[in-house]
Amino acid sequence: MMSFRFQELQIWQEAIELTDELLDVADEVEELRKFKFAEQLRGAVMSISNNISEGSGSFSNKDFANFLNMSRRSTFEVVNILTIFQRRNYIDVSFYEQQTIKLDQLSRKITNFRKSLL
Repeated sequence: MMSFRFQELQIWQEAIELTDELLDVADEVEELRKFKFAEQLRGAVMSISNNISEGSGSFSNKDFANFLNMSRRSTFEVVNILTIFQRRNYIDVSFYEQQTIKLDQLSRKITNFRKSLL
């Protein structure tokens, strides 16, 4: 089976797992007829893995590092969205805490990988 560079990266694999979990949340929020909120979460969480994969196709490490910076910033956006969801009782506190821990860890891994490129 052919594989792309990004598919071998732990940060991409973790981002995909997180995306799966949070797309389910977006579906649940959409059932509450909060369509804009659901789309915001979908876009932000998909941006994490999208930027890792897109950046891995760069011809320079500097360019790849820029994509990783965008990916890392998207983790912060997702935390913000989840904070709003938790405050609005769309998700419970324990789920919120679990996800923010995962996002913090992923953000740190992205940062460390980015530093290794420069």
